[in-house]
Amino acid sequence: MTGTALRLATPGDAAAVAALLRENWPFLEPYEPERDESHFTTEGQAVLLTQALAEHAAGRAVPYVIEFEGELVGRLTLSGIVRGPFQSADVGYFVAEAVNGRGVATAAVAALAEVAFDPAGLGLHRLQAGTLLSNSASQAVLQRNGFERIGVARRYLRIAGRWQDHVLYQRVAPA
Repeated sequence: MTGTALRLATPGDAAAVAALLRENWPFLEPYEPERDESHFTTEGQAVLLTQALAEHAAGRAVPYVIEFEGELVGRLTLSGIVRGPFQSADVGYFVAEAVNGRGVATAAVAALAEVAFDPAGLGLHRLQAGTLLSNSASQAVLQRNGFERIGVARRYLRIAGRWQDHVLYQRVAPA
């Protein structure tokens, strides 16, 4: 979607990310792990962003923020990057309720896939993502971006205080 952009997160994004999470928590909470109060503070987000950037420096993650029309509206992270014969990573993202359903997440995942699969970029072979069984909106984002459903992982992640099943998706780099 025009107006959607990804950029590498910085510790300077902490206040905006914390505000975004506080504002959108009722919308995001059913899809997220339980969080303590520090998660919603500038200081807590600064710690998390600093850790994510250390993982980026080590080649294990790429933490992005999603901007729409110049405003920070979400996060998208490639995590668990594995090199060697696997060349794979996990994709996770969220967008603010105000832009949900407007193609922002779809555009952000599309931009991520371009960088992830580009030999001059990350040069990955495979991306994986999981969604709650009931999260049809996120499933549609992945499907619009060429991800294929590969199965259901039972009790995959502890979300909203309980172990929940997830639909797993993958996208493999073009041959």
